[in-house]
Amino acid sequence: MKDFILLFRQAGNEQALLTEEEISKINKKWQDWIGEIEAQGKLSDHGSRLEKTGKVLKPGGVITDGPFVEIRESLGGFIVISAENLEEATTLAHGCPILESSGSVEIRALLV
Repeated sequence: MKDFILLFRQAGNEQALLTEEEISKINKKWQDWIGEIEAQGKLSDHGSRLEKTGKVLKPGGVITDGPFVEIRESLGGFIVISAENLEEATTLAHGCPILESSGSVEIRALLV
């Protein structure tokens, strides 16, 4: 078994336009999806949601503030799962609710 990180990316700040009821429904989908992965014994780390702002350190000591206008998508959070290989990790990512709102999931193996 290897560990894979699932990075959740989404364009803009779409959640700011949602009602409380819509946010509640989306949160339930996330809980259900992560719960399914956990029930299979494949969830290694619940990860975290990330603040929308931050800093980027570039070569030469150049520091820029977020949000990060140089990218179209923002990184919203992550979880760590266990899978036999990249294909299985990708299959587990298919149910991610972020895909329903034009977001994406980046799947990468963790090097140990």
